[in-house]
Amino acid sequence: MIAIHITVIYNNVIKLLYREAKQMVNAALLTEESVKLEQFIQRIENGEKIEVDDWMPEEYRIALIKLISMHGISEIMGALPEKEWVPKAPSLNRKLGIMAKVQDEMGHGQLLLRVAEDLLKPYGKNRGDLMDDLFKGDLKFHNVFHMATKTWGDAGLIGWLVDGAAIITQTNMLGASYGPYARALQRICAEEVFHAHHGEAIIMALAEGTEEQREMVQDALNRWWPALLMFFGPASSDTTGASKQDVTIKYKIRTKSNEELRQDFFTKYIPRIQSLGLTIPDSTIHFDEENQTWIYQQPDWNEFKQIIKNKGPRSQARLNLRRTSYENNAWVRDALAAVSNR
Repeated sequence: MIAIHITVIYNNVIKLLYREAKQMVNAALLTEESVKLEQFIQRIENGEKIEVDDWMPEEYRIALIKLISMHGISEIMGALPEKEWVPKAPSLNRKLGIMAKVQDEMGHGQLLLRVAEDLLKPYGKNRGDLMDDLFKGDLKFHNVFHMATKTWGDAGLIGWLVDGAAIITQTNMLGASYGPYARALQRICAEEVFHAHHGEAIIMALAEGTEEQREMVQDALNRWWPALLMFFGPASSDTTGASKQDVTIKYKIRTKSNEELRQDFFTKYIPRIQSLGLTIPDSTIHFDEENQTWIYQQPDWNEFKQIIKNKGPRSQARLNLRRTSYENNAWVRDALAAVSNR
């Protein structure tokens, strides 16, 4: 009995020592993680760029993956509305212009997905997994690219105002703390400026044309205005129940909030829109001199939530087109993979 009792005591002591050792190891790991996080934040505060092989907190990596993969997929999906107008553009020069723009957007998407793919490596995932996420509805693409492009005026408006809105958001991230993304944006923003000029040229030609053409532009503006307001995202998570802006600002991936970016859009484009004799489809919109802010009617954020669930006017049609293209070209990816594995 005494031997059994001693054995029980010994086992209990061993368990206690094991628990204490485990707690000490966990405490040491937590301390090490805390030190790494503090050093990481200090690097960002000092303006240093984080590279793909550098240590980074999980929250930062996940925020980057979500942002960059959504941006990349949106570039690819965003080419589809304009692609519809390549065969219907009113002249050869317009066809060539919009074809070049579509090609650029596809290139932007591939560049960004490569950046996202590097961040995915610790999870054992790659670009193919991102496409699977898109088709399953787990990876979202921008709300404006779920919309229908009914007229040539829509094609011009995408180039002028949608790309103009994109330039405002993307230039805000040119100084992003994550180096590979910041460098990719240098090229993308430069090309987006040409896209915006291309769209503006289309709109100006229509606005200076016949009465029917001017009505076409005004109709396009009326239909796209809510989507343009939604483009920048909700002012806070209270609006739609989710917003990633706090995390991206915290880690200096960007510097301005959704609402600040939307206000910048108003300041830049409302005078330009009005200078063409077009009417902003919001009778309440005006600039409050005292508070130095634009007052405007909020879009329907419930509609926004439906759109980003792939329930927009052209969501499923564009997803089906992308899915078909991806499946039909699987042989190209397989061939390239076979060559690279030799």
